[in-house]
Amino acid sequence: MSDPLALLRGMQFADAQFPSGGFAFSWGVESLMADGLLTRADWPQFLAGQMEHRWAPHDRPLVAYAFEAAQDHAALIELDQLTEALAIASAAREGSRRAGAALLATHLRLGTPGAAAYRALMETEEAYGHLPVVMGLTLAGAGLDLPATLAVSAHTTAQALGSAAVRLGLIGALDAQKALQNIQTRIAEFITAPLPPLDDIGSFTPLTDIALMRHPYQKQQLFSN
Repeated sequence: MSDPLALLRGMQFADAQFPSGGFAFSWGVESLMADGLLTRADWPQFLAGQMEHRWAPHDRPLVAYAFEAAQDHAALIELDQLTEALAIASAAREGSRRAGAALLATHLRLGTPGAAAYRALMETEEAYGHLPVVMGLTLAGAGLDLPATLAVSAHTTAQALGSAAVRLGLIGALDAQKALQNIQTRIAEFITAPLPPLDDIGSFTPLTDIALMRHPYQKQQLFSN
């Protein structure tokens, strides 16, 4: 990230204004709040838990392996299939597919190498286009290195959760920034940590998984999951 161009590209893709489609999803925050299981005081620990027990063991390796396999469509399809299988809640599967499709559509319009070829695979239903896989292959095509790619993935994940909480009135904007700042050192450690084997990829966020399953039955819904 000492390369100014790489830094600028990373900032572009991690920016909240980058049209990735993530604004439509709360990833369980809405239902947890509606059920009284998540409060403002809980937010720092909740965010840290999502990054440590969801992003680090699940999204991080999927993004990284997709980055490394950016030119190998067969390997990317296998990662897509693995992501599909690991998603317990249908809302999580659908959200990941929709967010991945939105992100890929933006990179397609930007002319990012690799985006058009993978979009073709999705159109023929050979690939699902899950968000971690799309992020890995598109950021590789955009010229980022792996640490920068993982930094963008981590930041956008944390930012999406925080943005949802702010829009729901659960926390304020400064609360979101403080919680994010508090976990940045830990995220940096995850970025440089060895990747787990494919067979060991998984997450453990049971309350969030249950909240995602309950979301379709909530009477009022601001978000898609």
